[in-house]
Amino acid sequence: MNLKFAVIICTYMRPRDILNLMKSIQIQTVYPDEILVVDGSLNSETERALDNLGINNLKYFFVNELHRGAAKQRNFGIEKVSSLIDIVCFLDDDVVLLPNYFEELIRTYKDHPDALGVGGYIIDDVKWEEVKNSYKPKVTDYVFDGWKTKESTRNIVRKCLGLGSDTPPGIMPSFSHGRSLFPPTLKTYRVEQMIGCTSSYRKVVLDDQQFDSFFEGYSLYEDTALALRVSKRGNLYLNTKLKLYHFHSPSGRPNSLKYGKMVVRNGWYVWRVKHPNPSVKSRIKWHTTTLLLTYIRLMNIITGPDRKVAFMDFIGRTIAWFGVLANPPAQSE
Repeated sequence: MNLKFAVIICTYMRPRDILNLMKSIQIQTVYPDEILVVDGSLNSETERALDNLGINNLKYFFVNELHRGAAKQRNFGIEKVSSLIDIVCFLDDDVVLLPNYFEELIRTYKDHPDALGVGGYIIDDVKWEEVKNSYKPKVTDYVFDGWKTKESTRNIVRKCLGLGSDTPPGIMPSFSHGRSLFPPTLKTYRVEQMIGCTSSYRKVVLDDQQFDSFFEGYSLYEDTALALRVSKRGNLYLNTKLKLYHFHSPSGRPNSLKYGKMVVRNGWYVWRVKHPNPSVKSRIKWHTTTLLLTYIRLMNIITGPDRKVAFMDFIGRTIAWFGVLANPPAQSE
């Protein structure tokens, strides 16, 4: 069966980044049937850059403040996708794809006809090493499916305090604060969370399940909330052969105070999407882990390279933690 697929790219003030992405799309071994760019920029630089590149199957939309923000722009794009499309793929504007990205995406849906969504693998600077089954991990190791890498400081501290994740990557623990890091095994895994910069869904799913209106502006974790809701209806997969680079462009990101607030408040919200009625133990572990990570950000004022960013992030997290105690956000219907 020939699956038709569309790509939705939401962008904001990143003309150089999106051009790098588009160039990686132009050399794909399988080309999208539709490419929808939903631009919330405050100027026309992105539009002019795309016009000069000349991209096949491109549909460009410039949106105003009413539709600006990652969740709103993605929902806008979903509404504009052709009815003939089977798969809708979401990409951030600051990613670059390996040439077989879409070929591998479509293959995954064919290999897993039960899949409601498929996510990919972000190539990063983490160094992995294969280990034998008899290998006994140290507290400084993160080991999964026959591979190990060095733990981050915060995860080492969490382990020592009994707050480490007790689920495989891509699966949210009862107290949230799970893992998303997979080794390069070239395998496909069942998951319930996907990272927005490399996610996709069957269009029939998106016809009645879109991005949550709770998330505004930069919309941190809106991708997690959607994936968790879809995973309650069927299977999601992550294919580690489906690869891209994510460059985390600094353009268009919120200030560190606002970001710190979103980490906690939005984090609380997606936790309750998956676990609307957590146990007392899970509640204690969520709050303890949140406060621990907030304290580590405070320590970054001394140990990190950018003291002001760390301090404002710490203040934002602290404000948001008191906020969820006094006025926790309500779940959308």
